[in-house]
Amino acid sequence: MARGALRLALCLAVAVCLCGGGRNNAATAAATERKVVGVHELRRGGDFSIKVTNWGATLMSVILPDSKGNSDDVVLGYDTVAEYVNGTAYFGGLIGRVANRISGARFTLDGKAYRLYRNDGNNSLHGGHRGFSKVIWTVKEHVAGGDSPYITLYYHSFDGEQGFPGDLDVYVTYQLSPPHVLTVRMNATARDMATPVNLAHHAYWNLGGHGSGPVLGKTVQLLASRYTPVADAATLIPTGALAPVAGTPYDLRAPAPLGARLAELLRRGGAGVSGYDTNYAVDGGAAGSSSSLMRPVARVRDGATGRAMELWADQPGVQFYTANGLGAGVRGKGGSVYERYGALCLETQGFPDAVNHPSFPSQIVRPGQVYKHDMVFKFSF
Repeated sequence: MARGALRLALCLAVAVCLCGGGRNNAATAAATERKVVGVHELRRGGDFSIKVTNWGATLMSVILPDSKGNSDDVVLGYDTVAEYVNGTAYFGGLIGRVANRISGARFTLDGKAYRLYRNDGNNSLHGGHRGFSKVIWTVKEHVAGGDSPYITLYYHSFDGEQGFPGDLDVYVTYQLSPPHVLTVRMNATARDMATPVNLAHHAYWNLGGHGSGPVLGKTVQLLASRYTPVADAATLIPTGALAPVAGTPYDLRAPAPLGARLAELLRRGGAGVSGYDTNYAVDGGAAGSSSSLMRPVARVRDGATGRAMELWADQPGVQFYTANGLGAGVRGKGGSVYERYGALCLETQGFPDAVNHPSFPSQIVRPGQVYKHDMVFKFSF
């Protein structure tokens, strides 16, 4: 199908349905089974809510109060699902089958070579040109209100999709909990073949409000003593080494104003470095294996609003990204124009290109095994 026709068909499929309290009724359940695209709200109390669309299992908004009781949306994104269909920034998307980059868009598993879709120069990025953030998911459960509202979405990834082997069943659940906690739970089961799996959540956070401008004044802390250096800032493929952050611009172990650290990175980072787009090894994980231990990953605070966010997760790495790719400006919600450094991303994950680096924590899931990835965002004011 031609690209224009595909986009038109997808846009015509969009049926925005802000669902009320309680579980989906039979008609809604039948609609989701037919893969109708909708927008679904979770609300806890009068000051904490999110919206999710089953297009890409995408987080569209997070509404939070500030220290003065004023509410704002703290994630970048678009007003309509159609804009997510055509967007290229991965705003709020659920990334897979393998997040981040795979060098040469190829790997060998159990003696067999696999070639993937190249969508980042010669490499594969975020699962290929039609990764999990660019497909329609099925709404399995939706409890819109109450003390702990949640929504669970499902996607079946078929054998050979974007070049990856084997059938894979994937679930993601978004849940709100008291007082202001957002949990994202991801899991995937390999049905019949071993396959790499590395899911990530790609929200762009700005605690001052999605349209409030650069995040350079935010205070950031990453609980990571090491990172995975890259050979080339243009391709961002890891060398396979783990290097200490001490004495480098990548050292964010103590809370620091992001702008000052970023300025140092731009001075010392070398050619092609335009900001942070760096995988860190989260402290507390085993050096050569994945760890299911929940541990603190990052803390962010916006002094102007008093909003703070603490992230906990169970993955070995976190990709810290300062929205360098928004340099040309992207028109977002309410007509806001998002510029470079207008947000930051904290994508907990396995290490990039792990399938080609045996020393990295393995991301291979074998038949019957379940991949699990949990993230907990704790907000305060």
